Amino acid sequence: MTSKPKAQLAPLPWMEILTYWVLSFGSHLYSFYQLHIFSKGKADKSGVCTLVQFGCFYQDPTDFEWTFWTQWAKKSLLWTLVGHGVISRLTSIFYPKFRVPALTIYGFLAASSVLGIKGVGVLLVHLGLSFSVAQLRKPALSWAINLLLLSTLHIQPLQEIQRDWYKTEEEYYLLLFSVAVCGLRFISFSLEHCWAPAERGGVVQLCWLFSYTFYHPFFYNGPIITSSEERDGDKSVFSYLVLRVGRIILWWCIAEYLIHVMYMHSIQSNETYLEILPPWALGGLALALVQFFFVKYLVLFGLPSMLATLDKLVPPKLPRCVSIMYSFTGMWRAVMFYSFLSEAAFYLLNPRCRYIYVPLGGSRHGHLSKMLSTGLAFGFVCLWHGGHDYLQYWALMNWAGVLVENGLKPLFASSFIRSIVQNFSAPMERRCIALLSAFSTAMLILSNLVFLGGIHVGRIFWKRVFIQGKMSSANTQ
Repeated sequence: MTSKPKAQLAPLPWMEILTYWVLSFGSHLYSFYQLHIFSKGKADKSGVCTLVQFGCFYQDPTDFEWTFWTQWAKKSLLWTLVGHGVISRLTSIFYPKFRVPALTIYGFLAASSVLGIKGVGVLLVHLGLSFSVAQLRKPALSWAINLLLLSTLHIQPLQEIQRDWYKTEEEYYLLLFSVAVCGLRFISFSLEHCWAPAERGGVVQLCWLFSYTFYHPFFYNGPIITSSEERDGDKSVFSYLVLRVGRIILWWCIAEYLIHVMYMHSIQSNETYLEILPPWALGGLALALVQFFFVKYLVLFGLPSMLATLDKLVPPKLPRCVSIMYSFTGMWRAVMFYSFLSEAAFYLLNPRCRYIYVPLGGSRHGHLSKMLSTGLAFGFVCLWHGGHDYLQYWALMNWAGVLVENGLKPLFASSFIRSIVQNFSAPMERRCIALLSAFSTAMLILSNLVFLGGIHVGRIFWKRVFIQGKMSSANTQ
């Protein structure tokens, strides 16, 4: 919904602000407590069969991303990231001219040690094809070849061949994620190359793309920086390192605490539990799912972003807390600076909207062009994730949310509405905006639940909160 910039918001009485904060934190904590009670009861009765017991505690290991990346971190990735940081500092001090080549070679060797020669060979084939087509300087053709390369991830015979290269399924998934993330880098490089003046030779550009692709902190999981990213200024290395490492450890502890006291991922996968959850616990489940997702990516992107900053790159800002998101438009504006929902979302609304929205026309050619450009951008995000049915619903919900909010802006700016609002005081106008934003918040949470849990989770929440909840409210009146 429409809202004024924070600096222009009318002040409210401090007691009213305090009341809102107490109610917000109180409702969060109470709903989490109710979910914890439900989780503990089911664990004690062995009702949540996916839990893993560690001594006197149970852990919910069913969030695939968290389990996958923490296991790989303990196995090798954490140590190779530390190695990257050591090499970067040593070369910066003693051989600054060789820092980029050294880090490139290190990233390539680190990738080869995990993915194997065949896995890295797949990436090199994609890199070569993308680079070759980019030399023609035709953006549409570059888009076509890079989408075609990404689509190879979903070819069943090719998947079976690649699975045979590895002993475990986790190794194959690491190749899958690496190819998908590197595919975004190839898109960024290709388009930037098509639009840039022909100044450097092809060999120099190829070496630059090789360095960009195999930059180790961002290689497997992002976050994504565009190939035209600027460099940051110098920082106090020691104080920055201590502060960021401390924050990452704190976020990791919070994430581990959540999966040890609230088994939200096991519960969300069981429709019976979703149906019998008490109302407060149901709300706690929704909040826990989105908050864990937020904290998870603070950890997963926190360490790579820290290393990139020490390398004088400019990584995207870390994600904002989901509890302060109150509109679809606001959320996707935050995505301009950081890919909270996915690396691919960076290409939906990056700070210059260079890759999809603007080339397709954007808002320059009327409302229909704006709707189509936004829809195709969401379609790309859905396709990059795999194009599953629940992702299609999620993309449609977000597209509809953005369109509705943008469509309502002219209505709220109309003379009729303004004449009504003029009768309100500034604080009352702020309260009305907050009330209207609550509807966007509810739909935003619902769309995130579809993204995180699937269609069945969204359907049950819709039924219990918006249908049964509305009917119960009407019956009590």
